Amino acid sequence: MSIDKDTAAKVAKLARIKVEEADLPALADEFNAVLGFIEQLSEVDVEGVEPMVSVTPMHLRRREDVVNDGGQQEKILANAPDAREGFFAVPKVVD
Repeated sequence: MSIDKDTAAKVAKLARIKVEEADLPALADEFNAVLGFIEQLSEVDVEGVEPMVSVTPMHLRRREDVVNDGGQQEKILANAPDAREGFFAVPKVVD
């Protein structure tokens, strides 16, 4: 794919970047250089390469999946402006 001066002007307008008319050919050349690099990347053989999360090998830490009640009902309800019978009390919103 090749970017011409008109396409570069359209991209600059969409990006809300003011580019002088004299600078449009240089911008189009830069776009073409980026697209050329992307085309080079498509030629790389990545068959059998695992996707990476980071450039350094990392394993996500896991915790036991245990069902519990949280055990913090009193602490949580202490922050509520109005709590009754172990629940948040809210004003009625439906008539």
